[in-house]
Amino acid sequence: MSWPQGPWVADTSAWARAPAPPVAPLWKRAARAGDLVACPPVTMEMIFDAPDREAVERVAASMAGFRQAPITRAVTDTAIGAMRKLAQRGAPGAHRVRVPDALVAAAAAERGFGVLHYDRHFDTLATVLSFESQWIAPPGSIS
Repeated sequence: MSWPQGPWVADTSAWARAPAPPVAPLWKRAARAGDLVACPPVTMEMIFDAPDREAVERVAASMAGFRQAPITRAVTDTAIGAMRKLAQRGAPGAHRVRVPDALVAAAAAERGFGVLHYDRHFDTLATVLSFESQWIAPPGSIS
């Protein structure tokens, strides 16, 4: 397993599985190379999952140290457009991707970055947005 060179906006699903044995060496290499990018919805999800005030501060400080893919009006417009395109060309409910995923994908697409993830929604979003959807490991191989 290997990933092409980044930069990669790292989704929450990727951060959660970064310590997994098949992922950890690649993750560390990407981090050392500066290929991992943070995005506000991911930071917010990670803060939400933090168990206490100290963990919240560790997460916020750690994520602030990464290059950022900010959420702008253009990004939100692109995310809305992507959901509309999915609705227009798919079966009923095809537009139902998670809102944070749509924002992360749109932020990555705006900057020409890929998205590193473990979440099928990014494959769906890549059909209507211009970004590389990269699984950190084969689907179903990590819990």
